[in-house]
Amino acid sequence: MTGSPSSASPAHPPKLLKQISSIKSPDSGRSSVRSRPVISNGLDPGDLQMGDLELLHQFVTSTCYTTSNRTDSHDLWRITVPKEGFHHDFLMRGILAIAAHHLSHLRPDRSADYQNLAHSHQDKALSGFQTAISAMNETNCHAFFALSSLIVVYAFASPRKPGTLALTDDSQDSPGEASWLPLIRGVNVILQQMWPWVETGPLRGLLQPGVFNTMDIKLPRPATHQLKELAGLCDSAAGGEEAVAAYQDAVKALQKCYAKIFTRASVECEVGTAFTWPVEVPDKYIQLLNARAPEALVILAHYCVVLHHLDNYWWMKGWAAHVMGNIYNELNASWREWIQWPSDTIARNEKCLVWRPLSPDMIPSHTPVSMTSL
Repeated sequence: MTGSPSSASPAHPPKLLKQISSIKSPDSGRSSVRSRPVISNGLDPGDLQMGDLELLHQFVTSTCYTTSNRTDSHDLWRITVPKEGFHHDFLMRGILAIAAHHLSHLRPDRSADYQNLAHSHQDKALSGFQTAISAMNETNCHAFFALSSLIVVYAFASPRKPGTLALTDDSQDSPGEASWLPLIRGVNVILQQMWPWVETGPLRGLLQPGVFNTMDIKLPRPATHQLKELAGLCDSAAGGEEAVAAYQDAVKALQKCYAKIFTRASVECEVGTAFTWPVEVPDKYIQLLNARAPEALVILAHYCVVLHHLDNYWWMKGWAAHVMGNIYNELNASWREWIQWPSDTIARNEKCLVWRPLSPDMIPSHTPVSMTSL
């Protein structure tokens, strides 16, 4: 999220806590982890928490490499983050929850068992997170920083429910299903609060350099054409001047996001770059999206092109198509032609914003720092 943490989404922590609660398992409060047999040496696995050791092993040998394409961040996720987890139970629970989801993905025959483990650990992680956040300080902020990133991964890794939009935080979505867009915006608020501490702490390596002015970047012709069409749609949108301004700002943020993906430097995280758009759109746009305004849905459909660039991550696999399909179902026939290009792009599995390296003259000598942690 280029520069210092984005302030474009003035969501409040209480709202985030409500959003975080929605990630909890529908089976919360009921034990769902199967007991394990005594192993051959006579030790009771319960004494050693063998299931938890399996999950920690999975995280430090495999899962830690799947949250980001930045190789320089892998050791931080593999070594430093677990070290923080030994001092903060809520972070360790979050680590184990993500590892359990990863194993659920890798071992379909035991998927239900690992999902139950993931739910159990995540419920405890979120409970501890909510309890401790009021006492966030220079010492424990690094654990909050790491868990905030893992919460977003968990939301995407959780099984998707068919027939739900899962876009915003309104009551139309099923209780218990995470709404990823306001979650990303809310997590950004927490990151803003801890920014001065994190940038000098043990996880400062997860922050990434900022980028140059993206407005002058020449995008591929299809993307440029679509953005121009979207701008025209916004200029004549219904809802009054405030709605028109919100749509225009959302399209400008989308153009910046496209440019960041298209010209992403090797030092930048692909995931973090893709998640800049949700925190830069104005609150009014989110309100219009909550209301299922067709213009808002059309803009979101074009953001799905960005999400599709993350389809190679196990926890993002299929999300772009899922969101696009639900947008299609929300729109009537007269509006569906507006999402033809992003829909076709995803259906063809086309990565239209193909990365190309920056030339030296395109990188400023003094770049700001980004709050992106993944």
